[in-house]
Amino acid sequence: MIKKTLFLFTILALSNCSNNNDLNNCLQSLPLNITTDLNNPQLINALVPGGFVELTGGSRGVLLMNVNGSEFIAYDKLCPADACSTPMTFDGSFTLKCECDNSEYGVGKGIGGTPQTEGFICPAIEYRVIKSGSVLRITNF
Repeated sequence: MIKKTLFLFTILALSNCSNNNDLNNCLQSLPLNITTDLNNPQLINALVPGGFVELTGGSRGVLLMNVNGSEFIAYDKLCPADACSTPMTFDGSFTLKCECDNSEYGVGKGIGGTPQTEGFICPAIEYRVIKSGSVLRITNF
């Protein structure tokens, strides 16, 4: 019975795989290596859980978010689906918005820049943030 159930789940999983060719056309992470200190007054809003700041760097700027007081995540503000010269906007919720095509992307721990607008498949570019004491390193490697 267990073998039959496992076989059924395997068949269902394989038949539900979507075509990832479209994802290959998405922008990959861009070269980035920013080092900043949490003692910098510019980062005061990022000191509390749920806080955020917008930094220069990346393609159109970087959104840095404090997840829980000790973990941080960062996203490039480049619109993933369009060659838009305007950076995405962030209103403090969990969404980055591209003004050129009105697409929206979820941001936050475990969300990974997932498109929230139907018809869009490319995610917002998420960067890795490494915290060492009060120093943050934002990088794509």
